[in-house]
Amino acid sequence: MALHAAIPREAITGAVLAGGRGQRMDGADKGLLPLGDAPLVAHVLGRLVPQVGTVVISANRNRERYAAFGYPVAVDAVGDFAGPLAGIHAALRCATTRYVVTVPCDAPYLPADLVAHLASALGAVDDARAAVARTAARTQPVFALYDRPAVIANLDACLRSGGRKVDAWQATLARVLVDFADATAFRNLNTPEELAAAAS
Repeated sequence: MALHAAIPREAITGAVLAGGRGQRMDGADKGLLPLGDAPLVAHVLGRLVPQVGTVVISANRNRERYAAFGYPVAVDAVGDFAGPLAGIHAALRCATTRYVVTVPCDAPYLPADLVAHLASALGAVDDARAAVARTAARTQPVFALYDRPAVIANLDACLRSGGRKVDAWQATLARVLVDFADATAFRNLNTPEELAAAAS
């Protein structure tokens, strides 16, 4: 594909990944757990919605409760809770915009400029297929912007072959890594203890 140039917000679907088993949350549906006076997913949506043109929520449980937020709910097409890679696949299949940015449902502090930085980086690199966030500590593979038509067939093939790791799949793409200074903005609340600490 040609140079992306400037990518307008309206051309980007924001996808919240909320389809996991919540094993480290004692099996609870993480996105619906309360943080203060709202569920985790509401905090994530509050940060993400102003950055994108439209939104989809990838979820395999409590679909009606997620749909009540007013956005389409995408369900995994492969496997039985096959992980975030299957959630990304579901979001790409559901979206109608050229670009899709993914974020997890348990990251309520995600950067307010996440999408702008990812879009700027992707737009500047000819033939790039994805822009992936990175902090000094590590790559943040579930915070990523994709050129949907350019990656969906590749992801189909990866899942059919048994692939389940987001970072391993991304490594097969022409991607650009985008540095963010504040690692705490990418903090995931993965356990009851982390959620309780964030609420205190």
